[in-house]
Amino acid sequence: MIKVVIYEDDEAFRETLCILMNGTEAYELKGAFADCDHIEDHLKKLNPDVILMDISMPGIGGLEGLRIVSGISPSTQVLMCTVFDDNENIFKAICNGANGYLLKKSPPSKIIEAIKEVHEGGAPITPVVARKILELFPKTPARSTEIDKLAKREQEILQLLMKGYSYKMIAAELKIAVETVRTHIKRIYEKLHVHSAPEAIAKIFPGRKL
Repeated sequence: MIKVVIYEDDEAFRETLCILMNGTEAYELKGAFADCDHIEDHLKKLNPDVILMDISMPGIGGLEGLRIVSGISPSTQVLMCTVFDDNENIFKAICNGANGYLLKKSPPSKIIEAIKEVHEGGAPITPVVARKILELFPKTPARSTEIDKLAKREQEILQLLMKGYSYKMIAAELKIAVETVRTHIKRIYEKLHVHSAPEAIAKIFPGRKL
């Protein structure tokens, strides 16, 4: 079972997400809250595998909540689910440790798929968000010492992650097994000393201002 906690201040959308979690096999809803004011207690008591997190909430919002999760429970995967698709919020979320970024208009099936993917180590990103990330990078970015730490295949995989490819899509594109993709990504994280694909992407393109 994938243990899920939801932070969403829109009551109607929060209820929709709760119904979705409770009605999907292999997903266990551990709690749903309108803000992150008590997120430290929730992490200790509920021990979620995946958190669905809005950005704009009263009290402690999603970006601060994300920092708290990263500091207290780095193994917990945080999937941002928000209406914001602007560059500032996207990069703040990535820099604070988000493992994926979805827009609320995503179909329910995509949200369920994204939770499973992030739980398995993937980095689901809504295509329009992935495009915005790419637009902020130079068309021919200078190679950094961080990039040079990666083998050619690892660089290829990271580029595909930047485009929003799932593990299965990367495997199909490069004609390798999904497990091989996971192994390469694990090595990327180890070499760059990061814990997620968004962190890896941010690290190899240093100096980006929000």
